[in-house]
Amino acid sequence: MALKYSIPRGTYDILPVDAYKWDFIKNAFKNTVATYNFKEIVTPIFERSELFERSVGDTSDIVQKEMYKFFDKKGRSFALRPEGTASVVRSFIQNNLNKIEHDVKLYYMGPMFRYDRPQKGRYRQFYQYGVEYLGSQTPYSDAEVISLAYNFLKKLGLKRFDLEINSIGNPKSSKRYDEVLIKYFSPHHNELCPDCKVRLEKNPKRILDCKVPACKKIAEEAPLMVNYLDDESLLHFKSVQKYLDIMNIPYKINPKIVRGLDYYSNTAFEIINNNLGAQNAILGGGRYDGLVKQIGGKDVPGIGFAGGFERLILSMEQEGVSFGEIPKPNLYLASIGEKTKNKAVEIVNNLRVNGIKIEYYFEKNSMKSQMKAADKLNVDKTLI
Repeated sequence: MALKYSIPRGTYDILPVDAYKWDFIKNAFKNTVATYNFKEIVTPIFERSELFERSVGDTSDIVQKEMYKFFDKKGRSFALRPEGTASVVRSFIQNNLNKIEHDVKLYYMGPMFRYDRPQKGRYRQFYQYGVEYLGSQTPYSDAEVISLAYNFLKKLGLKRFDLEINSIGNPKSSKRYDEVLIKYFSPHHNELCPDCKVRLEKNPKRILDCKVPACKKIAEEAPLMVNYLDDESLLHFKSVQKYLDIMNIPYKINPKIVRGLDYYSNTAFEIINNNLGAQNAILGGGRYDGLVKQIGGKDVPGIGFAGGFERLILSMEQEGVSFGEIPKPNLYLASIGEKTKNKAVEIVNNLRVNGIKIEYYFEKNSMKSQMKAADKLNVDKTLI
């Protein structure tokens, strides 16, 4: 009996019947980022695992539970990238991109990997698109990146989504808030899950993002970050709102947004589709002014976002948004008799060289079978 191979759990094939949807989104994203002068960067699918441990945070679920790690023949530890920002920043530092331009605007698309529990819209190999804006610390650059995300989704034709923003403060505010959270959660220490007991000591803000029901219930009454922002952080947040108002971009302030990665500061935002169920975030992002320095570069500010293709496609299908026309040939060539086949091959090749989409089934002989093929392909014209 022949061995049958099946796809690994948490992965999927993008079949020809759906591939055009991906192309439609990629092209729309490329067109949108071009209007903001963002340029493409492509980084390796795997990196030294220390890069993600330093950037994402060693207390994060990504590093602790979800990262695909392996050792090469020299015993060095590598990981399949679980997210895109760390790799882009590593490349920014390694290639001295800040010496080329003061403000460096980059975008990327590609697969990421996390050992997660597969569910609708969530996979172990998933595909992300994202942007990183490095070099500017102004609230306007925050608003610009948020507007890019918002306008991209509008360009696709989506309507039923909400932009939610928050501030998680600068490092000074963040440290103060950590102390407040430790004071709040400490009396509940025995009720917290094992992971959150560790988070309470190392990064208490992560408890706010825990999905364990007991921890979620305790966190419901936790103090809000917005009440502990210092004057500098508050002014930055108010300025971001001002620029979004000028751009006529609607938003809601959600004081419970806490980005799940260690490198975020000040502005944090998500775009939500409430019709997707539990996994309702289409994209998310925020400011990460300390990240470049944290992984060995100069003190360069940054802001960005990332979104998943899978949930975006689900959202578009749910709203009945068009992905454009399904690709098809314009022409079909039907030839009669064996003697015409050589000429048919010549004609088909010449048309393709000149950019004409044409199909020709060499093995089909009868006119009936060829006309059926042309009909099935839904071509505009058939050449006989």
